[in-house]
Amino acid sequence: MPRITVVTSHPPLSHGGHLVIAQSLEQALREAGHEVAVLYTPEAGFSALASVYWSTYLTDMRRTHGGRQVDQVITTRFPSYAVRHARHVCWLTHRMREYYDRWEEFRARLSWRNKIRYEMHRRVLHGVDRYLLTRNVERVFALSKTVQARLTRWGSVPSEVVYPPPPQRPYRCDCYDDYLFVVSRLTPLKRIGLIIEALAQPAAAGVRCLIAGDGEQAAILRDRIEHFGMADRVTLLGRVSDAAVLDYLARCRAVCFPPVSEDYGFVTVEAFASGKAVITCTDSGGPAELVESGVNGLVCAPTPFALANAIRTMMSDVELAQRYGAAAQTVAGTLTWEETVGRLVVV
Repeated sequence: MPRITVVTSHPPLSHGGHLVIAQSLEQALREAGHEVAVLYTPEAGFSALASVYWSTYLTDMRRTHGGRQVDQVITTRFPSYAVRHARHVCWLTHRMREYYDRWEEFRARLSWRNKIRYEMHRRVLHGVDRYLLTRNVERVFALSKTVQARLTRWGSVPSEVVYPPPPQRPYRCDCYDDYLFVVSRLTPLKRIGLIIEALAQPAAAGVRCLIAGDGEQAAILRDRIEHFGMADRVTLLGRVSDAAVLDYLARCRAVCFPPVSEDYGFVTVEAFASGKAVITCTDSGGPAELVESGVNGLVCAPTPFALANAIRTMMSDVELAQRYGAAAQTVAGTLTWEETVGRLVVV
């Protein structure tokens, strides 16, 4: 069987979806009989971006440390796709979003001098990324239509969509208890604050919600919960173990995941694999691609009022949650690592 190296960049002391993809893909490739390893390339901020791209480009992927041939590389995110190999497939999670879909938001915070400086950086990076993804890579797969649309808009890079299956974990559905479950990093892009605002609406009065995860907004969210007088029914659990997440998923009524323009969001497929419907928003990106409103979850406008009504609809009807959850589990069953490996391996 071919020897394959999975390559991804990795910010120190972080654990995001990019690592879940790399590690799950490594396991799936090994189960398919391949000899596989994961290589973590560096990631840097704006000032050192050129150096990490260049050092990654110089990385020799043709042979293993023992001198044996590497038959293919599969890369996932910037700047890992700068590595060179004759058989190079990129399963893209995202490029540097501050220079792409988050540019206007990022630019608004800059001084006028830095606006000029970073606009030049942006133009150079766009050119480099387009070259790498069209000339340095044999084939590009996007992990969602959201990522595919960004590739088309910025660089006209052709790609195919391959949705990642749920990570290989022992999912189960125990019951449909009377709490809404949220699991996410507590950052602005995940919009946990929107959930709290929704829970404070009259339509969501009395709904219990457990929120797992940590991040920069933890203190702000805790203050908002106290401000609305919801400490008796909305709980910030902090960071919990994978086993605990599976337990909460197994017993919750439904999952709420309303990020803004998410690349993919494993929360959705993990909830589906646990037989639980997902509530998300029309501008949530990857989750809104998988959730079919009124079938395996609910998709609503990104406002507290609309989200509150969606939460009330799901939480007030156990039979509805069970029906949507069963449909969600069917969707999860169509996403398999065996098929994913078959599409990504080209040697």
